[in-house]
Amino acid sequence: MAEAPIIPLRAEARGEWVRLRTLINLRWLAIVGQSAAVMLATLELKLALNVGLCLLAIGASVLFNIATSIVFPETKRLSERETAATLMFDLSQLVFLLYLTGGLSNPFALLILAPVTISATALSQVPTILLGAMSILLITVLVYFNQPLTTESGVVLVMPDLFLTGFWVALSLGVVFLAVYARRVTMENHSMSQALLATQMALSREQKLTDLGGIVAAAAHELGTPLATIKLVSAELADELADELARRPELKDDIDLIRSQADRCRDILRDMGRTGHDDRHFRHAPISALVREAAEPHEHRGKNLFFSSEPRQGASPVEPQIRRHPEIIHGLRNLVQNAVDFAACAVWVDIRWNQNRIFVTIADDGKGYPADMIGRIGDPFVRRRPPHSGEQRPGYEGMGLGLFIAKTLLERTGAELTFANGTDPFLNREEIPLKSGAIVEVAWPRNLIEQSREEARAPLGRNTALTD
Repeated sequence: MAEAPIIPLRAEARGEWVRLRTLINLRWLAIVGQSAAVMLATLELKLALNVGLCLLAIGASVLFNIATSIVFPETKRLSERETAATLMFDLSQLVFLLYLTGGLSNPFALLILAPVTISATALSQVPTILLGAMSILLITVLVYFNQPLTTESGVVLVMPDLFLTGFWVALSLGVVFLAVYARRVTMENHSMSQALLATQMALSREQKLTDLGGIVAAAAHELGTPLATIKLVSAELADELADELARRPELKDDIDLIRSQADRCRDILRDMGRTGHDDRHFRHAPISALVREAAEPHEHRGKNLFFSSEPRQGASPVEPQIRRHPEIIHGLRNLVQNAVDFAACAVWVDIRWNQNRIFVTIADDGKGYPADMIGRIGDPFVRRRPPHSGEQRPGYEGMGLGLFIAKTLLERTGAELTFANGTDPFLNREEIPLKSGAIVEVAWPRNLIEQSREEARAPLGRNTALTD
């Protein structure tokens, strides 16, 4: 059965998440604040402002809000270009108002940071850079071109050059810092949300496959008795009606056909139900069987897979029986897939256990993890490879999410993952060990995944309905 690929959302699509209504409401808030500031400055602080031009600047925002509210519906979501143009208008209106009210001597010049921060969180890199550069340029213009704040008595309120220069430097650095910081946090959150979506889809897919296997196996188990009954009754009819069948061979052919079709149904159901029915035996399996089940899809991809299973010193030789969590199967499968993808010839899967913990170590003979990425393995990396890139992994279309999905799923079962390389990159060829590539060790506390004594002693019981 072909699986639909998990396609992450485009990073550029974030620009289409901004609702026009949100920006309109924020602009109304800014209009109220600007109007109140102008009234306070003229009536209470007795500053001689060009009130006409100030009201003209505020009126431009009012007209812009009214026009966009009439032209577009409330549910309108802006494209990236529309959002960038809207933020550019807000920036220009604010700078013009600051030009009329003292330039950088006006403490409200700090609000210039707002449009750039919004752009960094909602738009892609290019519009954010353009808006940031425009902000720094306009801040610089305000240093030299502005109408100074003047009281009604004619006193000019001007900041000392040292403070003015410091404020210009602070605003310029603030534009850069807030844009980079906000964009970095937003991109990490966006990447994490996509990765978690892919993880949930992968787990759901594995759960459906597990449930499907259980349903088919349960059907094979339940239908086995009626099929056997059909075969037995047909055989008894053949014995009791031997004389009649000798005179009418067509009836004998019909009875033989019934028996052969019953055998065929039994064989089909047996082939489909390889994993057993949904009882306590189906819910648990030896750790080695579970690991082999996880690695099965990658055993015929041109690499040699070697499995070993043994206790550590002082541990019981009896292999642990663990619960068949879909998270364990899919997580180990992703780790084996990653090892097979980058191995030169061989992959080793070693299973060990002691009194308290169970360990599964997967190693290969490839080049190992990049040294600068060891500390970040397990973070979601949504990569976009060019169509003809030589780095395309063989056998499947990867998104750079495999290790993240594996780590997330396995940690949900209580596992701890450790990533390392099997060799020092500066060793001579003769000194390189066999398992020289990437090594990942998965360790569980036994009490979290192992079959309990009560579960082991419980009777088989009837088949139960499979639920999500």
